[in-house]
Amino acid sequence: MAEGALQRYLDRLHRMKASNPDRDLPSPLVISEEDAIWLDAAITGNPTRIGVLPQLPTNTLEIFLQEIPPGSATDLQRHAHETVHIVVSGSGYSEIGEATVQWQAGCFIYTPPWAWHRHYNTSQETVRMIGVENSRLLEQLGVARRESLGNITYAERPGASTAQTARKEV
Repeated sequence: MAEGALQRYLDRLHRMKASNPDRDLPSPLVISEEDAIWLDAAITGNPTRIGVLPQLPTNTLEIFLQEIPPGSATDLQRHAHETVHIVVSGSGYSEIGEATVQWQAGCFIYTPPWAWHRHYNTSQETVRMIGVENSRLLEQLGVARRESLGNITYAERPGASTAQTARKEV
């Protein structure tokens, strides 16, 4: 048993030493938004459309597309990973913890780990965002967590105190 474990260790060590990242490139290196696999609320529990890109060979990052219809919002959720949403089109605001932040096309929205958050589309067009999160890294470490409270506001979440319902505009 010990010999087998030692041999597996030595094989891994040899692969690490023989690795050539310039030669041993993952594939594909380029994909198009047409390659996105669109998931709806029945699958995600989120009332917006999510375009996942599982073809990307990323090990630590999850990259996805998100569309929020006019007058709609995402679910109130939190997760252990960090997320940056890049707003491609539309405008709206987000509740991130006790803060309310306005955004429009060209903005980057940062959501810190484990902060309750919800994104709202206040424009007449579909909001389109690109999401980048380090959830794959946390998944590999065994600490990925995600919770959703559904279609409620930050102030409506269970355990919210009266003092917490006063929003802080940022």
